[in-house]
Amino acid sequence: MTAAPLDKILLYIEPNERGLESARYAVALARRYAGDLHVVSVVNEQALEDLLRARIFLKEEGIDLQRDLEEDGKRYLAFVEKLAREKDLHVSTELLRGVVHREVVAKAKEVGASLLIIGEMEESLSRRDCTFNESEQILVTAGCPVLIVKGRGLVKSFFESV
Repeated sequence: MTAAPLDKILLYIEPNERGLESARYAVALARRYAGDLHVVSVVNEQALEDLLRARIFLKEEGIDLQRDLEEDGKRYLAFVEKLAREKDLHVSTELLRGVVHREVVAKAKEVGASLLIIGEMEESLSRRDCTFNESEQILVTAGCPVLIVKGRGLVKSFFESV
């Protein structure tokens, strides 16, 4: 017997407004199609190392920033858990550390994701930005379909309908 097309959904939630919208959509989609929902947030350690190397701030400031990023990630994961409880949906969450696109793609492979959901991407201002845009790297390297969530009104309507 083959698995349902959306039996395992992985959401990469960024700690920002786009992440909140993608969370609502992922919860609604998993609820509608009875899929397992796995959610990850990633502390971008590569970016922290780059900032330290460039002497943007001192090592102590880097430690504070890393702690803040971890707390943001935990807070957003807790938000998804709350949304899932509202819809009577089980969700597994995990805070990862490392290079964002590598961690997300590896987790998608590990859980056997049939769909990877990410939030709306920011407009790239230059070619250099494109190279370092983690969401674009996820699109390029993911081994499963990737859904980019945008459209606040439609997301809200879909979430409320399930």
